[in-house]
Amino acid sequence: MSEVYFDYTLRSWQADALAALEKNRFGVIVAHRRAGKTEAVCLRLLMAAMEKDRVHPSPLFAYVAPFLNQAKAVAWDRLKFYSRPLTALPGFKINESELSITMWNGATIRIFGADYPDRLRGLGFDGVVMDEVAQMRPDTWSAVVRPALSDRLGWAVFIGTPKGQNLFYDLYHGARRGSLGDDWCAASFRADQTGVLPEDELVKTRTEMGEDLYRQEYLCDFTASNTNTFIDFISVQNASDRQAETCLDTAAPLVFGLDPARFGDDRTALLARRGRCVTLLETWRNQDLMYTASRTSELINRLKPQAVFVDVVGLGSGVVDRLIQLGHSVIGVNSGSRPRRPDKFVNLKAEMWSNMREWLQDIASIPDDQSLRTDLLAPMYDFDSSGRLKIESKDDLKKRGLPSPDLADALALTFAQPVGFIEIKAPVKAIQEINFW
Repeated sequence: MSEVYFDYTLRSWQADALAALEKNRFGVIVAHRRAGKTEAVCLRLLMAAMEKDRVHPSPLFAYVAPFLNQAKAVAWDRLKFYSRPLTALPGFKINESELSITMWNGATIRIFGADYPDRLRGLGFDGVVMDEVAQMRPDTWSAVVRPALSDRLGWAVFIGTPKGQNLFYDLYHGARRGSLGDDWCAASFRADQTGVLPEDELVKTRTEMGEDLYRQEYLCDFTASNTNTFIDFISVQNASDRQAETCLDTAAPLVFGLDPARFGDDRTALLARRGRCVTLLETWRNQDLMYTASRTSELINRLKPQAVFVDVVGLGSGVVDRLIQLGHSVIGVNSGSRPRRPDKFVNLKAEMWSNMREWLQDIASIPDDQSLRTDLLAPMYDFDSSGRLKIESKDDLKKRGLPSPDLADALALTFAQPVGFIEIKAPVKAIQEINFW
């Protein structure tokens, strides 16, 4: 038996975090920028790979980041650096093309990117680190990684810095509350607590970054948001907290918003809203135009909405044509078209999102759905040279590593134009038209 010394001295917070992770199968570690999160989990992977007692004879461990290039840049060199004391042992091997490290005992550590989830499918893991999970598709964990841990009773660690309300937020607070089970742990390490960064540097950073961004990046505050995020965290949280209330807007028209998927990774989202309440939310992937039209037609026949708004970009025009063939009255919406108030908004999308934001800040009630909350908080905003509002496009969101906000776009479609409701009051046969957002 040989002793191995890694060329790294643990910081106090890292030692506390690793000790907690050793006692729990699942762990969520929230830490400030430059705290040393990656070093801690790289050592966790290396130590786990050297252990003898495993369910599977060839243990497999993984480090997963939102993008493969990001995972390679952040973790690969560090894993190789800290494993230098092991290179002289027989059977130890580093594979640059596969981004893997194989131990003398057959255990392997591999680097993956969540942008290629199919490379994770079919594998079984003894342990997984998921870095910046807030930037990954939520089902990367639930549909891909979590099932891969089952037969080997593998563990998982989530690390990152807050980016609003998303899967990382849900996992952290679920672990803290105990609602995820007694084999979960969670801890938060703020820059003003760890002592990693000098006090004068924190003061300068706070001044230069601004209060909101500093709270998010250095104080690990999930309620902080970038100043140019269009919809604020508190509005979404309050609307979600009202989700259990009974919808009393029975006189309000029922409105559908349908955002057909443009690409394979996007979701088709169908959402129904009656007044202040979202009453239906459905998504599907990798289905053709006919399926989308058929499913929408089925729901129209069953729920009898007063208006159906369909995004006509991409597949949308074909869906509209097919729904009209099936006898439905639907309205095609081009989000890039002229808004009703061109002096205030660059396009119709900005106007729809503005109407939706006002609704959220008022009396809205939305489902307690993590994907919807994430979508609502994703886009940023700006103004053109004439001072008109514009909302970040789907393509620009994807450049930032964020998925298309399909559910939020479907909800925004329900604000494309006022929907008239006809109310006949007896005994006077007067007809009153009321516009409902």
